[in-house]
Amino acid sequence: MRRALTGLSVLVYLFLLPSAWALNAGLGEPPSSVVRDTPYATAKGFSEAVHRGDYALAAHYLDLDFLPREQQRERGLLLARQLKFVLDRKLPLALSSLSKEPQGDPSEPRFDELGRLSVGDVAYPIRLAHVAVGGGKRMWVFSEATVRAIAPLYEAHGPARLAKVLPSVMFERSLLGMEPWQWLGLLAVVVGAWVLALLLERLTLAVAARLVKWTGMRWDDALVPAGSGPLRVLYFALLGWVGVLLLMLPPMGQAAARLLNTSLIIVAVAWLVLRLLRVTAQYVQENVTKGAKDPAKARGLQTQLAMLRHVFEVTTYVVAAALLLMQFETVRNVGVSLLASAGIAGLFIGLAAQKSISSLLAGIQLSITQPIRIGDTVIVENEWGTVEEITLTYVVVAVWDERRLVIPIAQFLDKPFQNWSKSMGGSMLGPVLVQMDFTTDIDAVRAELRRIVENEGRELWDGKVASVVVLDVLEKTLMVRCLVSAHPSKLFDLRCLVRERMMVWLRAKPEWLPITRTEPRQTVQVPVPESRPEPPESPENESGEEVRPGSAVG
Repeated sequence: MRRALTGLSVLVYLFLLPSAWALNAGLGEPPSSVVRDTPYATAKGFSEAVHRGDYALAAHYLDLDFLPREQQRERGLLLARQLKFVLDRKLPLALSSLSKEPQGDPSEPRFDELGRLSVGDVAYPIRLAHVAVGGGKRMWVFSEATVRAIAPLYEAHGPARLAKVLPSVMFERSLLGMEPWQWLGLLAVVVGAWVLALLLERLTLAVAARLVKWTGMRWDDALVPAGSGPLRVLYFALLGWVGVLLLMLPPMGQAAARLLNTSLIIVAVAWLVLRLLRVTAQYVQENVTKGAKDPAKARGLQTQLAMLRHVFEVTTYVVAAALLLMQFETVRNVGVSLLASAGIAGLFIGLAAQKSISSLLAGIQLSITQPIRIGDTVIVENEWGTVEEITLTYVVVAVWDERRLVIPIAQFLDKPFQNWSKSMGGSMLGPVLVQMDFTTDIDAVRAELRRIVENEGRELWDGKVASVVVLDVLEKTLMVRCLVSAHPSKLFDLRCLVRERMMVWLRAKPEWLPITRTEPRQTVQVPVPESRPEPPESPENESGEEVRPGSAVG
């Protein structure tokens, strides 16, 4: 009877004591933050705990009941840390495959599998088991078979060898999910990758420099030095990625390293493309445009080359920026949501970019039609100057007084302007007007003009036109026009030279300078006829009648 009562009391005690039926009783009561209702919640909670370095909390997500209670706490910390390295290296993205339902996978309600890892010929399934914890409750934890397999998996896929070499202090604490040996390893990877990248860059350039000597082109000779810098960044990114894989970083660290390395690769490739465009443009300009026989055609090729280079450079920048932004999930989702939610955002962006797009299209149109070219002499905005630079959005005109006019490129397509270099011959006519006296010998003026352009102006004159005509006969002088031809950039100087030398020549012949004549005109005397004396008045008789001479009186 006493034995029966003792057994009954033990059963009642075990029934009333929750810890007797609790999972992992040796770990104590789990904190309220431990959620093990679904396979996904268990795996996520374990991952967050181990990457915070809270291995004591992570041990509650393991089935440790096969261990003695007094060993569960110590062994649980070690097993949680070892499982972290195994999952981070072999199954870093497997959480998305787990069920978020309390009953788990309907086809297999007892387990939910993350994947399988092999050690030699043995394959170990990584599973979460739906175990009973007493009182009719069930929870999801890493199964006993999985926990038993942690040791061989860690030996094969974890940093077990480093643990035998490095002191234990390197593995005890965790900062931002990374242990001290990982931080030191990351520093060593950065320094080592940079040094190796520098050595590999020099080796690559040295080998490339020897190879290009076998070719007859000079383009590849200039291309080899252009790789200095981009190749170093490219090698650094590749070597850094290899080093990061060896460090077994947590998922967050792997994502950051992947983002950084991918960004560096994009920047290096874009940098190398820009260098290639610059070297190619310089080579074409030095060997094609300068070797052209027609200066106008050379300037046209130079303009097209500059515009194409700008187009490809802008395209490279846009593509590189797009690839960089596509790595950020937030930016990509915002952009997709703005474009897909409503057309208002796209409409606003289109209206805001209307001028930019029109300027870009205007630049492409200008490079094809070429109303202006680099080096052309133009008159725009009532200013005389030379086209110095053409970009996709504006044109820089060097004015004669060293000022620079920055003009929107669309203005050259929408408004009229003068292009003095557009003619096929590459020369223009310039008049020099001089007033001379009526007695000037025009043939002597023609001879003097010929002497001026052939001797003093031979570096300015193109040898085509040098003529003299009487343009107009004014009230007091003759208007004489001296017409000369020259390249548009030299025409102004030639006209000034002709004007100056012609005045020096006329000063030696003052009779041909304009003279104001003031001598009076000679008056003509018109003869006046002699006047006859008038006859005396006739006397009157008494009767008042006129008495004529010779008439009888009375």
